[in-house]
Amino acid sequence: MKKYLSFFRLRLAMGLEYRVAALAGLTTQFFWGFMLIGAYRAFYESNPSAFPMTFQAMVSYIWLQQAFLAFFNTWRYDNDIFSLITDGGISYELARPVDLYRMWYAKNLAMRISEAALRFAPVLLLAVLLPQPFRLGKPASPAHLLLFLCTMTTGLLLMIAFVMILYGLCMRTVSPTGIRLFIPAIAEFLSGQIIPLPFFPEKMRKVLELLPFAGMQNVPLRIYGGDLSGDAMWMSIALQIFWLGVFLVLGKLLFRSTVRRAVVQGG
Repeated sequence: MKKYLSFFRLRLAMGLEYRVAALAGLTTQFFWGFMLIGAYRAFYESNPSAFPMTFQAMVSYIWLQQAFLAFFNTWRYDNDIFSLITDGGISYELARPVDLYRMWYAKNLAMRISEAALRFAPVLLLAVLLPQPFRLGKPASPAHLLLFLCTMTTGLLLMIAFVMILYGLCMRTVSPTGIRLFIPAIAEFLSGQIIPLPFFPEKMRKVLELLPFAGMQNVPLRIYGGDLSGDAMWMSIALQIFWLGVFLVLGKLLFRSTVRRAVVQGG
């Protein structure tokens, strides 16, 4: 376990060095969140009763989504890993006396945490200082805040487990481009990153809430504002944990099978 913690610490330290890139991303995330809230406000003012979430819950959803975008972004990968897969450098990784899945998982976890660490506090601070109705609201209760933190952590682990499966699939293809573009786009839509899941038609929403993608960000963001509570909340948390276990097992099995059959061109 110490060697994987070492990979985690090294990747974390490396990620914390990119402060200028974090500043640029921070500015983009803040103004993008502000524009989304403005657009939703126009729709809410036209017919407030037609929406399944309160406007304050929607505002909290957007600001938290922007603050912790590094956790929830389905498009965020370690490009160095894709380079290793495509240029044959993975042979050096396989020569290490470590488990490839655990090593890459630790690196991806550190990468996302380092990016979020540089951005979440300024976004939350600015969101709290904004005037109503654009201000980030308080959590529904202290219990909801605690559950938000727990489910966000689980969602982060679930997101990385999902990305690890994509790495495993890319090792079985000649080019990873198709997988990198197609699957994350679907996951982004189904996870509520573009449109929150409560806005989908009821029958479709019930299906989407059973899928693993709902646990990546829909669950924690809705818990914070109290939009998800009661039995539905506990069911969503149970599904989130269930899918995390499934993705971890599938990823490990995929890596084990792929590594056994791996062939590096030229040797």
